[in-house]
Amino acid sequence: MTPDIFVHRTVLLAEAVSALAIRPDGVYVDCTFGRGGHSRLILSTLGPNGRLIAFDKDPEAIAEAERLAAADSRFTIVHNGFESLRRELDALGVDKVDGVLMDLGVSSPQIDDGRRGFSFRFDAPLDMRMDTSRGMTAAEWLATAAEAEIMEVIKTYGEERFARKIAAAIVAQRDVAPIQTTRELALLVGQNVRTREPGQDPATRTFQAIRIHVNRELDELKSVLPQAARSLAEDGRLAIISFHSLEDRIVKLYLRDASSEEKLPSWVMVRAGDVAEPPLKIVGKPVRASEEEVRENARSRSAIMRIAERTAAPWREGDA
Repeated sequence: MTPDIFVHRTVLLAEAVSALAIRPDGVYVDCTFGRGGHSRLILSTLGPNGRLIAFDKDPEAIAEAERLAAADSRFTIVHNGFESLRRELDALGVDKVDGVLMDLGVSSPQIDDGRRGFSFRFDAPLDMRMDTSRGMTAAEWLATAAEAEIMEVIKTYGEERFARKIAAAIVAQRDVAPIQTTRELALLVGQNVRTREPGQDPATRTFQAIRIHVNRELDELKSVLPQAARSLAEDGRLAIISFHSLEDRIVKLYLRDASSEEKLPSWVMVRAGDVAEPPLKIVGKPVRASEEEVRENARSRSAIMRIAERTAAPWREGDA
């Protein structure tokens, strides 16, 4: 089975590109190329002098992106996580950009390709790395991590009530034989989750938590948000699509703080007109997938996009 058979439906495709308010000669960043849905639409909107820089960690996504780069000189692909955004832009000689798009989480081809080990629907090596060329696999982490660490990861990133029991079972099992496949892990978790949410496999939360930890997803998100915001030119847009509450909470709080007036000590007397403008302003309300899109792609149901715009105000040190 080859990766080419997996169909990737880009979530909030038109809405995300519209949110960037594309300028024909602008410079844009797609932090998560995936299979290129957003990138291709951005390129179709750009003029001959526009530029798009995309990032991805997945070797299969990189292969697809390299084909696009060979056909379109306006496009550059970077094989790295978006945590390296500012460093890579510096290496490319790019100071400011006119828009940054982030489509967070795991992509449909990664989930649907059983070989990648992201899904309990397939029996496959327990890998879960977005970048299969580097880093520790999920199986390797489970074989070496302390029980307390496993429990904390499953509890924090999976919001799993039975995290303690699952972690204890994992450690007990690896003393007998290592957990090497998705099915082995799913069965073990299922035996230790006493209640199931309607329509959800009992292993869902644990698999999500381990995937987030192995790929450092939330740490990378916290790192990239200030880099992206500081890299925006005046009136440049930041659009971020999240798929679960942990991601969205980080995005929401960051945008709230960066778009709020600077907090001054209570004893400081200033006139309202002298309070510094914040570096970002939130644009509109959060955007969700339409009913039609949800009918066509159930995975879009949990998507939420938040949009912000860079103001003329200087950057505040407190915004990182």
